[in-house]
Amino acid sequence: MTARERIIQLIKVWPQVYPGAHCELNFHDPLQLLVATILSAQCTDKRVNMVTPALFKKYRRAKDYANASQAQLENSIKSTGFFRNKSKSIRAAMRAIAEEHNGKVPDTIEELRELPGVGRKTANVVLGNAFGKNEGIVVDTHVARLSHRLGLTKQKDPEKIERDLMKLVPREHWTDWSHWLIWHGRRCCYARKPDCSNCEVFRLCPSGKIFLRTGVAKKPEAKIA
Repeated sequence: MTARERIIQLIKVWPQVYPGAHCELNFHDPLQLLVATILSAQCTDKRVNMVTPALFKKYRRAKDYANASQAQLENSIKSTGFFRNKSKSIRAAMRAIAEEHNGKVPDTIEELRELPGVGRKTANVVLGNAFGKNEGIVVDTHVARLSHRLGLTKQKDPEKIERDLMKLVPREHWTDWSHWLIWHGRRCCYARKPDCSNCEVFRLCPSGKIFLRTGVAKKPEAKIA
């Protein structure tokens, strides 16, 4: 079975396995999702969702973040880790949004990537989940790991993995594709010991039989922010 044929089959199966798959960061608008996504780097969505309710209540507009002191914002997001860099990125991005975009998060990949601290992954999260635009495929640790195990890419660099996936996955499924792989990675296809015996897509995974035979997975891939 070719990689493209495997993806066609997976697209039929994933909605049955994870019918409610969605972005697990809590947000109500593009601004909140942008902040939450920046906070999610090297941090779990669960932890971010514990921090953002108070954060979103305190800072409602881009200029609120931009006008906050570095120390104030750091204190609000400290438990997400790397809080100094995250605070700098959020304040700088929000200043640009307030001054250059009338306080509104831009909805193009080009404009989003021009914001300080916003890379392609973050831009894809915001575009796909806040604006409903399939401009790319989010490649996080789970997507990278499962893409390798499913035989869809041999690349290690996130942007190269994304390019391989964009060639194989129909564009209308780009946002959902990330959700499906992330949900499966969190619930079944774990980094150190995938639960192959209970995997709903075992028959479509070229790595499954190897894992069942050896009992362990390969060395976990490097963590992707």
